[in-house]
Amino acid sequence: MHCYIDLLHWICDKERVSKRLVISPPERKILLNRARARSQSVAEAMRAKIVLSLAAGKSQVQTSRSVGCSVNTVQLWKKRFVQERISGLYGRHLGRIRNQHSVEIEARVLELAQCKPTDGSTHWSTRKIAAKVGTNHVRVARILAQAGLQPHRVRRYVSSNDPEFAEKATDIIGLYLKPPLNAAVFCVDEKTHIQALDRLDPVLPLSPGRAERHGFEYYRHGTLSLFAALNTHNAQVLGKTSPRHTSAEFVAFLEQIVATQSPGKEIHIIADNFAAHRTAKVCDFLERNPSVRIHYTPTYSSWLNQIELWFSKIQREVIARGVFGSVNDLDKKLLRFIRLYNKQAKPFKWTYTNSEHRIRTNKKSM
Repeated sequence: MHCYIDLLHWICDKERVSKRLVISPPERKILLNRARARSQSVAEAMRAKIVLSLAAGKSQVQTSRSVGCSVNTVQLWKKRFVQERISGLYGRHLGRIRNQHSVEIEARVLELAQCKPTDGSTHWSTRKIAAKVGTNHVRVARILAQAGLQPHRVRRYVSSNDPEFAEKATDIIGLYLKPPLNAAVFCVDEKTHIQALDRLDPVLPLSPGRAERHGFEYYRHGTLSLFAALNTHNAQVLGKTSPRHTSAEFVAFLEQIVATQSPGKEIHIIADNFAAHRTAKVCDFLERNPSVRIHYTPTYSSWLNQIELWFSKIQREVIARGVFGSVNDLDKKLLRFIRLYNKQAKPFKWTYTNSEHRIRTNKKSM
């Protein structure tokens, strides 16, 4: 009897394996992307999961249980996939035909969202548009979301008015992409007025359903300035704290950078147009060190300096939520973060997310 049952199981397994869907690697990649996508419909993700489950050797019953649908649904999409492959997984229901009134409402909503309100306010809200058009704010929000319009948001920007913007930007980006042979490239800047804030109330740790809480009252012990130099080759950071950020401190930091390199090695410094970076003391330093050259970023273009990326990192991870009992405590925690960061530092990689967007200057202000 046991042998007969085992034989039946073996026959069922062989039949299931013989009927297993075979999908190509490109099809598997497309189906995996659909199954994991958060922006597509639930129905499309379910169809992709059905095909992947059948391709993995599961039966139709097991697939229906794991995906959460009926066996008839599994059979339907399996049949369509076998006949038409990926193109067969699209829905055949065209949906309800929109009437003329819905089209007019959508056009009116989109027209209002791209114009300024007439009531003196600076922007539209979904409820203002709904009252103007004669519909509800949920419908307005859905129309705006489908069109990708966000009248409640605003982003600010700064355009460079440097007449030599293209030349300076090309020079700096060239140092990132193709630095000179046997030369060191450093991105240098200072983060000024870092406050050593000490909370008067104790910090309450996070707990389930509750974030970490800091008291509103604080005591300011003083401020520090952090000079930092990022080596673009290995992302190592050289840091130095100072109570001030004058030209003398900047020159002293440059001398510290030169001391870390072999004598006579070519050193390229990328810095912004801060007044302390262009004084007579800096010129004297460059005359004493002919192997050092400073490349200044265009005006209002400090984002070309990679050290700003690292400054944002130390701001998030150390300064923003830090509690410092004194200026010395702030100094120790900043330098400790730099030491630990250098143990696992990785160079920054810049990429264009959209090749149509290029660096442009504000030509009107030139």
